Amino acid sequence: MDSMAKPARLSTADAGFDAAFTARLHWSAQTDAQVEQRVAEILAHVQLRGDEAVLEYTNRFDALGAASLGQLELSHAELKEAFDNLPAPQSQALQAAAARVRMYHQAQKKASGESWSFRDGDGNLLGQKVTPLDRVGIYVPGGKAAYPSSVLMNAIPAQVAGVGEVVMVVPTPRGEKNALVLAAAHVSGVSRVFTIGGAQAIGALAYGTRTVPRVDKITGPGNAYVASAKRRVFGVVGIDMIAGPSEILVLADGSTPPDWVAIDLFSQAEHDELAQSILLCPDAAYIDEVQAAIDRLLPEMPRAEIIAKSLNGRGALIQTRSMEEACEISNRIAPEHLEIASSDPHRWEPLLKHAGAIFLGAYTSESLGDYCAGPNHVLPTSSTARFSSPLGVYDFQKRSSLIEVSRAGAQKLGAIAAELAYGEGLQAHARAAEMRMKP
Repeated sequence: MDSMAKPARLSTADAGFDAAFTARLHWSAQTDAQVEQRVAEILAHVQLRGDEAVLEYTNRFDALGAASLGQLELSHAELKEAFDNLPAPQSQALQAAAARVRMYHQAQKKASGESWSFRDGDGNLLGQKVTPLDRVGIYVPGGKAAYPSSVLMNAIPAQVAGVGEVVMVVPTPRGEKNALVLAAAHVSGVSRVFTIGGAQAIGALAYGTRTVPRVDKITGPGNAYVASAKRRVFGVVGIDMIAGPSEILVLADGSTPPDWVAIDLFSQAEHDELAQSILLCPDAAYIDEVQAAIDRLLPEMPRAEIIAKSLNGRGALIQTRSMEEACEISNRIAPEHLEIASSDPHRWEPLLKHAGAIFLGAYTSESLGDYCAGPNHVLPTSSTARFSSPLGVYDFQKRSSLIEVSRAGAQKLGAIAAELAYGEGLQAHARAAEMRMKP
């Protein structure tokens, strides 16, 4: 096992920094052509054959022997049983995390998810009507890893938004069900759960089958096949995002124990070999201490080999000229997770424009955000935080404009609209406005 981890050591003062930095950041979101072709075939079969195709692929890929797709739907009693049989510390932690996630998203809804309207001086009513989606699907990974936290982060904001039905799909290779995932579905109030996964599950949710209802939007992470399928069904249904490898960026002023920073870098690197962990710091001696902590702590990690490959392949320890420059570079990266490991994090936070989630201060580890702080852990990756946001209540709502024009308003607005409509050569538009004006 390779237990040596030497992230690239860079300095913004070096002449070749920009090229080396850009090369370190590069990650291709292109999906393997064979994956794309296979996904296209699966989706076409699901759209054409429905239940039969979903069952065929699920039995093949997950080594199941189900006679019908209906056998792969879990009852609410089975979800409750999974919760009831959890060890007390697990059930208590699950409920505590769910309560905090719900509390945060309820505040989010109150702040930005309510309908509003006003009347102007002519008595015209203008506003916005916010309504929830009718039905959403959430994809929860299974197999090598199980993520009950993903259930909470996807299902709870949908519920808070007022979504009528939340349909969850989760693969269960060889029929192995993760009790904590099922318990999370119970705690989150998921409406229906199907033990199917992969591209066929995305197709079933997008197109609908005899057994699996068609949804309006699909959220949740998955492998390359799931990501490709979500990309292909977008437009038929909504999707949250196409997520890339996990990322963490730590801005450090040297005041946080180096062991804490090293383990935070590990926390993303342990996801997979393509995950990215970067430290920005103006203190060269402190960076040396972090590297020493990496060397000392890595052998203790059960996923040391994955961490080492991630740090060696995509990690970086970067010396900056100042914390201000570190903030500028952070904005260029637009990371998924951004930790400000500083004795005065609020000094630097105003300088940071682009990040999925910002963790303020030495005690705010990224892992707390993953599980129980409250804000959503489904975050934009691969620099997409420049233009997109964390999953939230707003992702499970839609907005309709409200317009009610008064008699007086029709006189003023009609003249404006008619003038512009004639300019565009749309006479019927102009006449529709003019007919409501006084002779």
